[in-house]
Amino acid sequence: MLRILVVEDEPEIARLLRSYLEREGYAVVLARDGEAALRAFEEASPDLVVLDLMLPRLDGWQVMRAIRELSRVPVIMLTARDGVEDKVAGLELGADDYVTKPFSPREVVARVRAVLRRNRWGGREEAHFGDLHINYLTREVRWKDRTVGLTPTEWRLLEVLSTHPGQVFTRVQLIERVYGYSYEGLERTIDAHIKNLRQKIEPDPKEPRYVLTVYGVGYKFARQPDGG
Repeated sequence: MLRILVVEDEPEIARLLRSYLEREGYAVVLARDGEAALRAFEEASPDLVVLDLMLPRLDGWQVMRAIRELSRVPVIMLTARDGVEDKVAGLELGADDYVTKPFSPREVVARVRAVLRRNRWGGREEAHFGDLHINYLTREVRWKDRTVGLTPTEWRLLEVLSTHPGQVFTRVQLIERVYGYSYEGLERTIDAHIKNLRQKIEPDPKEPRYVLTVYGVGYKFARQPDGG
């Protein structure tokens, strides 16, 4: 299930957006000020951020800059400021879309769908990490000339991790991305699937190059095959 972080200090607007987005099947995390937004961003690892600009504590511009230092996750800005200069400034900061208030929640949901579609898999259908080749569209995985067969869980883990190179995921975050919020099993289940995935894609599973352990936290995909 894709996760949307909605940063909005007006409760009624936040409630409406949450209701419309959840109706479309997205998981929604709410934050009502800039500081809470950055905490939620780090904890939830959202797939997209809907960001109001006029926020208490840290304004939306400051939140946007902080997010861009951490990630290329898509961001849709919400604001009552409709000047061309404001829109240009937002887009130049790295926003993917810009919606002015008042707006229809249906319009925001449509824009969320469009931005996610453009940015799915980081905006690419294939990725190459050294000798590892991943085609997200066909779900084909190859290591050198060998086709790698993955179970649905292993594929979803590889898809989540490899489309966010360098980003650390806790076991809980990986479980939510792979199984959804309704999963009630043990966190350590994810370790068994990671072990099996490594057996299939790593040249030496005991010295992994792609799926790296972050001790005390979880896992991340290497930015470069021999990097970290």
